[in-house]
Amino acid sequence: MERQPAPIDAVVFDIGNVLLAWDPRYLYRGLFDDEAAMERFLGEICTLEWHRDHDRGIPLATSCAALAARHPEHAELIWAWSRRGEEMIAGQIAGSVEILGELRRAGVRCYALTNMEAETYPVRRERWEFLGWFDGTIVSGREGVIKPEPAIFELLLRRFQLTAERTLMIDDSAANIAAAARLGMRTHHFHGAHELRADLVRAGLLRA
Repeated sequence: MERQPAPIDAVVFDIGNVLLAWDPRYLYRGLFDDEAAMERFLGEICTLEWHRDHDRGIPLATSCAALAARHPEHAELIWAWSRRGEEMIAGQIAGSVEILGELRRAGVRCYALTNMEAETYPVRRERWEFLGWFDGTIVSGREGVIKPEPAIFELLLRRFQLTAERTLMIDDSAANIAAAARLGMRTHHFHGAHELRADLVRAGLLRA
């Protein structure tokens, strides 16, 4: 007889591009007249690789000062990353936030695991009410480790006493999903709220 998977009793949400629509282009399109110039800047100066240091806990002010010193001709644009970071958020992803609320009302334990700057999280926690709905949250910038490194998933499971095979990780990054799966976690690669809802209904966590 085929072994049935264990029931899911905890759901973990990524925040960026699962619950909040985040992209530096939301800010920088207002600072560039030319789309190609903006893409060069984001591809060569304020890159996502550079940004990962912020997610590891390097203060934004420290990082931006160092980068602006190397590229003084772009100093104002570099400092915008730190000073106007909230403009990188277009808003909440309504369908996903609704699902989070439904899971909570159904009594499902919900957690957040996010790559985010330590100093940015309190600002967003104050700005977006639903970030206070979780039973627990791990912010990479506070821990000094980021997804998809296994250590941050292990920290999540240990800190909140979760069982990997009974925990569902929702994330928009294929690398993060693969890392969680290697530790035995159940996963959902997020492409939209409609697909997420269908998956949760199949898992018995939400009503059809």
